[in-house]
Amino acid sequence: MRFKNVLAFGFCILTGNLAGAQLGLGNGFLNLTSPRFSIQLVKDSQTLYSLKPTGSSFDFIPGDMMTKRQNNGQYHLGDITFRARTVGSTTWVSGNTATTRRPVTPLTASGSTLAAANLAPTLPSNSLLSITRRWVVQNNVLQLLFDVTNSQSTSVEIGALGIPLEFNNIFTGRTAAQTNTLCSLFDPYIGQDAGYVQVTPLLGTLAPLVVAPVGKSPLEGWRFLSESTSADPFYQSQTFEGLYEWQFHTLAYAQNEWSSVTPWNAATSVTLQAGETRTYGVQFLLASSIRDIERTVRSASRPVAAGIPGYVLPTDQTGKLFLNYSSAVQSITVSPSGALTWATNSEAKTAGWVGYSITAHTWGRSRLSITYADGTLQTVHYFVTKGATQTIGDLGNFLTTSQWFNSTSDPFLRSPSVISYDREVNAVVKDDPRAWIPGLSDEAGAGSWLAATMKQYAQPRAAEVTKLEQFMTKVLWGSIQNTNGTVKKSVYFYEPARLPSYPYPTSINWGNWWSWNRAASFATDRAYDYVHVAAAYWALYRVARNYPSLVSVQTWQWYLNQAVFTITTLTNGRIGFVGDGLMGETVFRLLLDDLKREGLTSNATLVESRMKARATTWAGERYPFGSEMAWDSTGQEGVYAWAKYFNDTTTATNALNSILAYQPLIPHWGYNGNARRYWDNIYGGKLQRIERQIHHYGSGLNALPLISAFETSTTDYYLLRLAYGGLSGPLSNIDQSGFASASFHSFADTLKWDGYSGDYGPNFSGHSMGIGTYIVNHPDFGWQAFGGNVIATSPTVQVQIRDSVRRRVYIAPLGQLLTLDAGAFSLVTYDPSTRTVAVTITDVPDGVTGAASAPNGRLVIQQKATLSGITLLKPTTNLAVTAGAYTVPFTSGSGTVTLAM
Repeated sequence: MRFKNVLAFGFCILTGNLAGAQLGLGNGFLNLTSPRFSIQLVKDSQTLYSLKPTGSSFDFIPGDMMTKRQNNGQYHLGDITFRARTVGSTTWVSGNTATTRRPVTPLTASGSTLAAANLAPTLPSNSLLSITRRWVVQNNVLQLLFDVTNSQSTSVEIGALGIPLEFNNIFTGRTAAQTNTLCSLFDPYIGQDAGYVQVTPLLGTLAPLVVAPVGKSPLEGWRFLSESTSADPFYQSQTFEGLYEWQFHTLAYAQNEWSSVTPWNAATSVTLQAGETRTYGVQFLLASSIRDIERTVRSASRPVAAGIPGYVLPTDQTGKLFLNYSSAVQSITVSPSGALTWATNSEAKTAGWVGYSITAHTWGRSRLSITYADGTLQTVHYFVTKGATQTIGDLGNFLTTSQWFNSTSDPFLRSPSVISYDREVNAVVKDDPRAWIPGLSDEAGAGSWLAATMKQYAQPRAAEVTKLEQFMTKVLWGSIQNTNGTVKKSVYFYEPARLPSYPYPTSINWGNWWSWNRAASFATDRAYDYVHVAAAYWALYRVARNYPSLVSVQTWQWYLNQAVFTITTLTNGRIGFVGDGLMGETVFRLLLDDLKREGLTSNATLVESRMKARATTWAGERYPFGSEMAWDSTGQEGVYAWAKYFNDTTTATNALNSILAYQPLIPHWGYNGNARRYWDNIYGGKLQRIERQIHHYGSGLNALPLISAFETSTTDYYLLRLAYGGLSGPLSNIDQSGFASASFHSFADTLKWDGYSGDYGPNFSGHSMGIGTYIVNHPDFGWQAFGGNVIATSPTVQVQIRDSVRRRVYIAPLGQLLTLDAGAFSLVTYDPSTRTVAVTITDVPDGVTGAASAPNGRLVIQQKATLSGITLLKPTTNLAVTAGAYTVPFTSGSGTVTLAM
C-alpha cells in the first residue's frame, strides 16, 4: 500500500529554522581536485559539499539540498562519531562532530594532502580522543583519513568508531526526471576488511562510486543515523530514506542498543595506549559501470567473493564460493559453529580465483570468516533454508492450516480464506487499523492468499487445493471481487454504527486515515489489487488443467475466463494506476501465452491489445516507472515485460538499467539481489518504520526482468547472478514451520523478521514465476548450475535439479528454456559435442512430502536467445502435443526424454 500524498509516517511538515544553522555554508567552500573527481568542501566544517566525477555534472552529494541540511544534528560526509572509555571504566564517553558544530581548526595542507583539520572545536570538551581529518590523494585515489589519537595519560578503549555517509538519495520535491538524473542509492557489503559501499546513480548507466577501506578500516557495522524528521526535506520518509554510518568498531553498541540481537559481524573494540595514534579511512573509487564494481574492488587490492547460486542456500544444494585476492587463504571459520562446511575445489578457470564447495547444515543466518595470510579478514553472510522443495511445502501447509480463517459469523464475508498472520502472537490478524491487512486486499491483505494460490501453481497439494477452491468460489469471487469484475480495496472496514455488535478492539487507535469505513473499503479504483486476483485464477487454472483430479468445484476453463475477465475490467479505463507497471503483472504475460497455447484467439487478442495500449504510452516516456509514490521500484517489472514483448528495446533497456541501480550484487544474503524497498513496513508490517527492508517483494519481482534479460543475453553472467539473488531471497522469509514474513528488519538494533505475513505474497509470486535451474559454462568458474548440483562435466554435463519448483531448466549454451506444466525435473544431461539434452521428469518433486502426483509430464521448449547454429530442440521420439506441451508418459513415476535439434 503506497500513496503519493503521504510524505512521511507520523511526521509534521514544518519550515526549517536556518537561523541556528552551524555548518557554515555562508562562509564559503574549498574547491579541490583529484585525478578522478572535482571536490568541494564546506570551509568551516571541511565536510563534503560536492563530489563530481571529472568532466561530469553528476554530483554524488546533495549540495542542492544542503541549505536545508545545515543544522546541528544533521550528518555529512567527513563527520565522525565514537564511543570511548579509559581502560578500567565501564562508562562510554561519546563524541560526534555533527552534534554541536563549530568551525574546525584548519591545518596546513601540503604534498598529497588537499585539506586537513583538527576536529577539537566540534567535539565535546570531555572527549578522550583527539582527531585530525585529512582529505588526501594517494596513488591518484581520493581518500578520507582520520588520525585518531589517545590524548589521555592512560590507555583508552574505543568501543565504537564510525563515519557517516551522505549521498544524494533525497527525492523530496523532485520531478521523476530530476530524481532519476540527480539521485543515487547506496548499499553496503558488511564484509569487514573486504567491505565496501556502492553508490549507484538511479539511471543505472552512469559511473557508480565505490567507497572502500584504506588500510585496516573494516566495514564491521552499518548503523542507521537518526536525525530530526520534522522539516523539509523530511528525513526518514518515503522521499528521503535517511543516512547510514560505516562503523570500524561496534562493541559499545553491541553491549547496549544491540544487546538483544546477533550483529552481522563480531563486535570489536581497540585500545590505544597514551599518546598512540591509529589512522582509519576510506577511499573513493569510480567504476566504469555497475557491472564493473567487482573489478574495481579487485583493482584496489581488496578481496572479492562470488557465490553460486548466491548466499541463500537450501540444504539440498551445494553452494560454490570463489574468492579473488592477492594473499592466500589462511583459514576459514563459521558462526554458528557447524552451520556450514566447505572444501576446496578445482573449478576456477581463471588465475586469481580459488574455489570452495559449500554445504549447508543449520537453518538460519551464518557467517563465514575468511582470514588471509596478510591478516585481512573477509566475512561472507549466508542464510540456510531447509531443502528448497520442502521449504515451499511448509509454506503451503502453514498458509492453509495456521492461516486458514473459517468463521461462519464473520460479518465481513472473509470466510473461508487464507488471512494475514501475526507470528509474534501466533494468531491470525482479524483486526488492524490498516483496513486492508485484515481485509484480504492490497498487497498486505491479499499477500497470504496470493502466496497460497501461487504455491499450488508451483507445487500443488490435494488438501490445499481443496481449501483454496472454497476460497476462490466463495470469497474471492463475490466478496473480494464483485460480479461486475471490480475488486474491492478491502472487505474489512471500521464502521461501528453499521456493525454495532462487532467487537472492534478498543486497544486500537481507529483515528488514522487508513481505518476506512465501508464506502472507502469497498472502492474499486486501485489497479494493483486486480493483479493478485488474476494471478490466483491463473494459478488455479494451471492446477485444473494439468492436475485435473485435484479440482472438483470449477473447470480450468472457468478459472482461465475469470482471469481474463479480471484483466479486461482492470483495463476498461475506469481503474486508477492502470497506466503504471503493476507488481506481479508478469502473470499477465504468462496468461497471454496460455491463451495462445489453448487456441483462445479472441481472448488472447483482447488481452494483447489492452497491454499494447499501455506499452505504447510507456514507449513515449523516458521514466515510465510511476506508481502511487514519488519514486518506486514496482513499475519496472511490468514495463520491462511488455516493452520486451512488443519489441520496444529502448524502453526495456531503460527499465532494466533502472533495476540495476537499486538491486545490488553483494556477498551478503540480505543485500544480494535485494531491490530497494524502505517504506512498506508502514503499510504492511507489524514494526512500522521507514527502513531499508531485506527481501521485501521487490526482490522476487524485480528479479523477473533480470532473469528474462539473461535468457536472451546468455553470457551476461552479472544478470544471472543478480537475478538469482533476487529469486532466492523469498525462500529466506519462510521459517522452519512455514510462516513467511513480509521482510527482514535491517537496522542493526533489530535484525529480525517482521511479525506480520503482510505483503509477502508478491515476493513469492515472483519467486514461483522465475526460479529454475540455470546451466552455464562460466568463463571463470566452468560448468555451474544455479539451482542445481553439477555431478559430472565430462563427457557430458549432468545436473541434479534442486531449485524449489523444479519446473524450469535453462541451458545457456543453447539459449533454450525447458518448462513443465506438470511433473518435476529431476536430472538433466547436456552433451556439448552433439548439442543433445536428456531430461528425466518425475511425477512429484523429491525432497518434499505430500505434493500431488502429476498424471504425466507436460514439457514446453522455448528458444529464448538467437545463437548461431542453434535451432529448437525437439524430442527424438514421437510424443503427443497438447496446448503446446509434449506429453511425457511416466513409468513407475518417471519418464526420460532425449532432445535434439
